[in-house]
Amino acid sequence: MTDQDLLEKFRQSTDNSWLGILLERYTLLLFGVCMKYLKNEEEAKDAVQQIFLKALTELPKYKVDYFKSWLYTIARNHCLMKLRDKGKQTVEINDRMSLAQSAEEENKQLFHQMKDREFTLMNEALNELTEEQKTCIEEFYLGQKTYQQIADKTGFNYMQVKSYIQNGKRNLKILLQKRLGQS
Repeated sequence: MTDQDLLEKFRQSTDNSWLGILLERYTLLLFGVCMKYLKNEEEAKDAVQQIFLKALTELPKYKVDYFKSWLYTIARNHCLMKLRDKGKQTVEINDRMSLAQSAEEENKQLFHQMKDREFTLMNEALNELTEEQKTCIEEFYLGQKTYQQIADKTGFNYMQVKSYIQNGKRNLKILLQKRLGQS
């Protein structure tokens, strides 16, 4: 039977089995068209099934003279719509990622500005300590030296180094709190 014969039998009886025979003829063609556009076997298989369903619902509404051309057009349009929708999702995902990256960059910049400010305030406060406290704190925290190493280097005794560090820490904390409260 020709495509026209099967279409005529379908129109007269509205029996979907005639249309099933017709669609079965073009399964491979539909799959090829879908693969051409979608470039993914699973998506192409799903698209063929969706196109079959669309053909079943749309064919009774129209007088189709050239079934193969009509079916090809349905398949092409279906695939183009899927690609368009996928493109929108990709653009939305890319937009969200760009926004997230922008926010992350802003946060990094803000963090660095805060760290720079804290470093400046720390240096200012450090310079207000007595020379002994400043030296011992710098050696202990920045130089990673022990109390004994600081005592050997500076000539202070062990108990003086301990006292300068403890008092220096306390004074540094007070000075930083004042500065942070002012700004």
